[in-house]
Amino acid sequence: MIEIRSVTRSYGAFKALDDCSLAIREGEFFSLLGPSGCGKTTLLRMIAGFDNPTSGTIAVGGQEMVGVPANRRPTNMVFQSYAIFPHLNVEQNVAYGLKRLKLGPAEEKRRVDEVLAMVSLNGLGKRGAHELSGGQRQRVALARALVMRPKVLLLDEPLSALDKKLREQMQVELRRLQQAVGITFILVTHDQYEALAMSDRIAVMFGGRIAQIASPKEIYQRPVNRQVADFLGGMNFVKGEIVEEDGSSITVDTLGFGRITTEKPKVFDRSGGGTTLGIRPERLRVLWDSATAKHEVSGTVVERHYFGEITHLIVEIPGLEKPLSVTETNDFGADDIPVGAPIRLAYDRDALVAMAE
Repeated sequence: MIEIRSVTRSYGAFKALDDCSLAIREGEFFSLLGPSGCGKTTLLRMIAGFDNPTSGTIAVGGQEMVGVPANRRPTNMVFQSYAIFPHLNVEQNVAYGLKRLKLGPAEEKRRVDEVLAMVSLNGLGKRGAHELSGGQRQRVALARALVMRPKVLLLDEPLSALDKKLREQMQVELRRLQQAVGITFILVTHDQYEALAMSDRIAVMFGGRIAQIASPKEIYQRPVNRQVADFLGGMNFVKGEIVEEDGSSITVDTLGFGRITTEKPKVFDRSGGGTTLGIRPERLRVLWDSATAKHEVSGTVVERHYFGEITHLIVEIPGLEKPLSVTETNDFGADDIPVGAPIRLAYDRDALVAMAE
């Protein structure tokens, strides 16, 4: 549906985008994820036609978009601010873009009613914009975009103004809506958990470049480098020296975990014999009493942080430069482990992931 080929956008000496290439499939929920200033919104605006590449090409549905203005592209955009017209009611807001199509009153009403039902705003058509909650405004903005039946819906951080609980509810609703209508959604977000929860695939961006494109599970469990791993949730990093390497695996000597053999990443750029292994805090499990595991490390609890259903433990391990962060659910009593207590942690070998610096 979308083909982006070697796109660069320069503003003087500054490159907002630097040689970006990716393909987005028809009917896919695709997220552009990265910190502020990484270029994700610039890329979205160029797909929409609000900006143009300095070099490279963008095609939508097989058609090159060079010279095609925003209002002629098979895309529609939902902005972070929603941009609801305050003097119009819900129906009038949603129908606004249909006026230029000259559909006739009956067909226009049918399409407005259809899309209001789709976003669960049945019966609210006459409600004024000032009478709407944040979640309802977000639905009106979605309905106004969907009523035009675009091939691609572009979403520029549409949930960032909502509180945590409503944002999580709208994530589920957006995903359900995308699956129901079957069109391509492209979401820009800096919230890694939002991207993981909603997307079929994610492109992680830093400094105007795409670092990794993969499914949420692969990006979370198999990040290509330390920068991606650190951005997507907590990660413990362990330094090591490579002692053996073949086509699919590497063996690494570490001070804290001993000798580890793990899968070699698909993209593995390194200099010298050193590498970094990463392990997520939830992949370390507390061993209680006399329980044993095939692979375990021992240390001392130096901090404990309670978060309701989970507790974060900070554990010093002999030989490691930095303590390990461990996430444990509280149904087994992790919240009762005192600071200063000795502790044993189990892990699976495949939980330690090799990555480029």
